[in-house]
Amino acid sequence: MNRLILVYIAFVCCCYFEAVAQHAYFPQKGIISFEKEVYIRARIRDMMNKQANGAGGNRGMMMRFGGNIDDVPEKSSSMFTLRFDEDETLMMPTETEQTEATSVPGRSRAGRGGNRNMNRRAGASDVRRASRPGEHKVYYQNLHDGTSELELDLDEKYLLQDSLQQITWRFTDEYRNIAGYDCRRVNGATSDSLYIVAFYTDQIPISGGPALVHGLPGMILGLAIPEMHINYWARNIDFVVDNVPNQWRDKKSKPMTMNDFFDALGNNRFFGGGSNPRQQRRNLLENLIY
Repeated sequence: MNRLILVYIAFVCCCYFEAVAQHAYFPQKGIISFEKEVYIRARIRDMMNKQANGAGGNRGMMMRFGGNIDDVPEKSSSMFTLRFDEDETLMMPTETEQTEATSVPGRSRAGRGGNRNMNRRAGASDVRRASRPGEHKVYYQNLHDGTSELELDLDEKYLLQDSLQQITWRFTDEYRNIAGYDCRRVNGATSDSLYIVAFYTDQIPISGGPALVHGLPGMILGLAIPEMHINYWARNIDFVVDNVPNQWRDKKSKPMTMNDFFDALGNNRFFGGGSNPRQQRRNLLENLIY
């Protein structure tokens, strides 16, 4: 009799855990708050070294700070909001997106970023901005079509269209908890040989991430670009029922391809210049995208 009872308990437990697994919640629509960290002193030192070595450093930047690196903040931080659904991601500065709170069924995870509101919904028409020239950026990824768009506000507004860049990934056995999710570290290299480090979670099965980075079997919640001294870390994750809004593009933006924009810039010192096309493109990515 006792043996039959034990067999029955084991059967019930197996059924329970199978049911839990079948009903596990894998969010496919949500909002992620990212903190962007830029280590200013380290970037300036690199620019000074490039200038000293004749590698095309930014002279304007050097003259502005006059070499007084100790008077410069070690780093600066800014917040971005990334919305995602099954096929798209949209990332923009947090202060430029107006949101209204609403309660919908879902789940929120706690992490080191603070308390998690259960859900929020952002109005598609409320994505208007008020930033200084050169600071406003909106990043859009179409994961289904493999395309990207980057909206910039410089001397005029541009909408740069391109295909999603190819990144070669190498998986590691290192893990880190970010915003309440266990994330696996992956080392990557872009087609321009830029080394990047990403931490992704397969608990959010969307192959996207901040700053147009993508291509992993889950959402990227941590991104480090050591050479550029730039990091992105997820601080807050909410789940919603709405798709990514499609009314974010400014009607005044001038559409053009990324290559056409790069050719139009030429060896512009404001964007870092460079002694060869590879370095020029790297500096373009550093100053405009990442």
